[in-house]
Amino acid sequence: MQLGLGLLAGAAIAFLAYRAHALSLSGALAAAALGTVIFGLGGLPWAVLLLAFFITSSALSRLFARRKNPLNEKFSKGSRRDAGQVLANGGMAGLLVLIDVLLAWLRPDLNLRLALWLAFAASLAAANADTWATELGVLSRSAPVLISTGRKVEPGTSGGVSLWGTLAAFSGAALIALLALLMNGWTAVISPLQALIIALGGLLGSLFDSLLGATVQAIYTCPTCRKETERHPLHTCGTPTLPLRGLPWLDNDWVNIGCTLVGAAFALLLAFLGV
Repeated sequence: MQLGLGLLAGAAIAFLAYRAHALSLSGALAAAALGTVIFGLGGLPWAVLLLAFFITSSALSRLFARRKNPLNEKFSKGSRRDAGQVLANGGMAGLLVLIDVLLAWLRPDLNLRLALWLAFAASLAAANADTWATELGVLSRSAPVLISTGRKVEPGTSGGVSLWGTLAAFSGAALIALLALLMNGWTAVISPLQALIIALGGLLGSLFDSLLGATVQAIYTCPTCRKETERHPLHTCGTPTLPLRGLPWLDNDWVNIGCTLVGAAFALLLAFLGV
């Protein structure tokens, strides 16, 4: 019954997001599948955190779309999330739900399930932190700096960070942490310290995302516009882009996977250390 309700809820939300132009067709299908797993197998607490990430990130994308329009040439994709973006941001969360269900069936260890809940929350906190930093970082009045060198760069540059963007990232992570704390008693009981760990894990994941963007993410250049960009093979002007730096296979989706992985790993590590 719960799995069936999860399928209906996931499909309904994906359809509404598609109609609202927040998701592409492939993104809607991926979101429906992910929602089925998290809503149907995890239940309400897991679903609340996923919805908080999706609703706030989509709302910010639409709210500040005009401010970001001049920067679209730098980003690999538009504001309509496709399947790759959906799975890159929420795939880790879905995997942790599946592991939790499997371990609950094989060995109902409450401490292990608590660790998985913290990791799940931290993975979404990282995804939310990264999204808030991107969407709200454009409001910063000061130029961002490259996280690896401290050199000033243009807004929207991969690996660029600012104080405002970092505060936005922590706020996005803290929202997920607060909701996880409010869910006490549904899945597990966490302390305020563990909620802080979720928030810090989210921030750490976001900073790791920036570090990858500044060092090994595939970045290209447009010979016509003479601009750095994540777009490939064509820039927004229609010119074929040329490799500038980074690993050819490490696009923004893989960077986002690394972001959520670091957030989850940080929470898991501290949970196993008994924090």
